[in-house]
Amino acid sequence: MHVTGLMAQAARLNADRLAVIHGDRRLTFQDAWARGLRLANALLDLGLRPGDRIGVLEDNSIEAQDLFAGAAAAGLVRVPLYVRNAPDAHRHMLGHTGCRAVVVAEHHAHEIDAIATHLPDLEHVVVRDAGYEDWLAAHPDTDPGLPIAPDDWFIIRHTGGTTGQPKGVAYSHRSWLAAGRDWFYNFPPMLAGERCLHVGPISHGSGYLYTPTWLSGGTNVLLDHFDPAATIDLMERERIAYMFAVPAMLSALAREPSAKDRDWAALKVIQIGGAPIADETALLGRDVFGMVLYQGFGQTEALPVCMMGPHEWFSDVEGSQPLRSTGRALPFAYLQIRDPDDSMIEVPIGEEGEIAVRCDGQMSGFWENPEATAERITADGFVLSGDIGRLDRNGYLYVLDRKDDMIISGGFNIWPAELENVLADHPAVLEVAVFAIPDDRWGETPMAVCSVAADRPTDDAELVEELRKMCADRLGSYKKPTRIELIAEPLPKSPVGKVQRKTLREPYWAGEERRVGGT
Repeated sequence: MHVTGLMAQAARLNADRLAVIHGDRRLTFQDAWARGLRLANALLDLGLRPGDRIGVLEDNSIEAQDLFAGAAAAGLVRVPLYVRNAPDAHRHMLGHTGCRAVVVAEHHAHEIDAIATHLPDLEHVVVRDAGYEDWLAAHPDTDPGLPIAPDDWFIIRHTGGTTGQPKGVAYSHRSWLAAGRDWFYNFPPMLAGERCLHVGPISHGSGYLYTPTWLSGGTNVLLDHFDPAATIDLMERERIAYMFAVPAMLSALAREPSAKDRDWAALKVIQIGGAPIADETALLGRDVFGMVLYQGFGQTEALPVCMMGPHEWFSDVEGSQPLRSTGRALPFAYLQIRDPDDSMIEVPIGEEGEIAVRCDGQMSGFWENPEATAERITADGFVLSGDIGRLDRNGYLYVLDRKDDMIISGGFNIWPAELENVLADHPAVLEVAVFAIPDDRWGETPMAVCSVAADRPTDDAELVEELRKMCADRLGSYKKPTRIELIAEPLPKSPVGKVQRKTLREPYWAGEERRVGGT
């Protein structure tokens, strides 16, 4: 099986159902697939051939669906670029994947113009300007009928790392279908005609729900930007059943003043992912939207691994804390905790170590990067996540932190996520990041930067002391932050919405030879 054949079948069997909605534009499966075939033939007429990589820089739109379908029908490998990235990151992503063409929305075209001369493999820049529709219509909507194998490459997504150049993670048709299938494994079955909302770009986490929705005869509803009030209106008006949201989005939606009074009878699933979620946000989301929250664990390199629905997430389990966990292993995924110093050794249940996973939706390696691949894939085929975690006796996974972000203060290991979970529970704290700063006595010590509510002054010494006491009371005095800074603006984030601890940390280590402290 491959994505192209299954998309074509779904288009034929659901021809008159709505396939995609963006604003006032609505396309049936028949019309959406026909546009995709026209684009496939247009791209092949440029001289592109199956297996060639094609970049795309866009927001969610009908035209984004054109390329989703068109690249599949032409056997091309999509390389999504991230609109929040700088041009140099675009250059890297297009360059190291050898893209022969890039499709770009008109309002982003200047970003490609700035780098095109530095990309020797780039032959075609297709700008979706006023002439796009005529260009599309000039090509036939016949299926090119190209041979496509399940193990042919389908898409190359890039990691959302906060340091270094992003690494390309290639999915075959087989692994992309497996990832989508497993995302939906624990969800209530999707019925034909039900609607899936994409609040974030389909080039990111929400994209994993796009293909399963199409194949189920559902409707993909696209938003090109996030506004909490407008999103709440659309969710109710379009009777959204499924959606993906990062915790910050859920928090904003649940706190939108009118959210509690809306009709959420159609809502079945809000999939939470992309970042850790605070207990307060999860509980508020449940209170506002009902028992529809699902949480999972995975990453671009391997996903999904864990999943749990609301009746498990918000339950009481003897010996476990489901609210603080990321769920239990899915039936078709291996999940182990490995010794951080020897990745071939699995540690006993209850002990901390590096999370290692093996699943059908995992990468076979980083694109054109054997050194990085060797660092992340073990000899027995497990992907090392770079996350520190532990499993309890009931199988629940707790993610403690990123392996590289551990703070070693006076010989004690401190995971920033532990402190962040506590600080995020305070009603005045909207976002928080904890990281290590140098300390003459302890080598390094925790510092917290908290984005606070507008009604709180950033020089509130009483609040700072209150936050430090919360950490000491819950985690022990040695783990409390030595410094807490209050800020009024949001924390810096990567293009995929991850808080950039290292960006916040860097000024405190200026002039230091290493980014870790020793005594």
